[in-house]
Amino acid sequence: MTRRQATLPPEYFEEKYKSDIDPWRFRTSAYERDKYRATLRSLTRDSYPAGLEVGCSIGVLTKLLSARCVNLLAIDTSETAIEAARSVNDSNVSFRRATLPEDYPAGTFDLIVLSEVLYYFERADLERVARSCIQSIAQDGEIVLCHWLGETDYPLTGREASELFAEVTRSVLPVRSVLHDEVYRLERFSAS
Repeated sequence: MTRRQATLPPEYFEEKYKSDIDPWRFRTSAYERDKYRATLRSLTRDSYPAGLEVGCSIGVLTKLLSARCVNLLAIDTSETAIEAARSVNDSNVSFRRATLPEDYPAGTFDLIVLSEVLYYFERADLERVARSCIQSIAQDGEIVLCHWLGETDYPLTGREASELFAEVTRSVLPVRSVLHDEVYRLERFSAS
């Protein structure tokens, strides 16, 4: 399989959602359901004052995370996906169209979740996203990553994306807990 070299553009995702509002079967897949449950179990607190979900898609995981966040900012590069997510989520969730790394949101977050998104970036863009994450994470905050480990045509594999993120963030977030590493990798990063 030939892998893409450049970060996937916003049009790639917008076209996917316009042709099928649930192209990855987030609403119906047993894989997704199990991964979402594991993601929620990975969180170390019952409540986070401010959360950020990068790549919220149609809002399935967003809805689950919103129950654990006083305020949650959910971003995606597709306006079509955001509209779908907005229709099923609660008032403590704010949505914003953002294309990373350029549009990384300002603010400080107690929880940052990047689920199935980092392998869409080429290396330099992923490094910029990782640096933005460590600049915006609260001192006692945590970052949760989850990535499928199978073959794709994306710029990076799930393992490559995970390892590069860990390398860039290590000096600020030295505690890395890999919680699941079969089919998908689920991990949590924190300062202590």
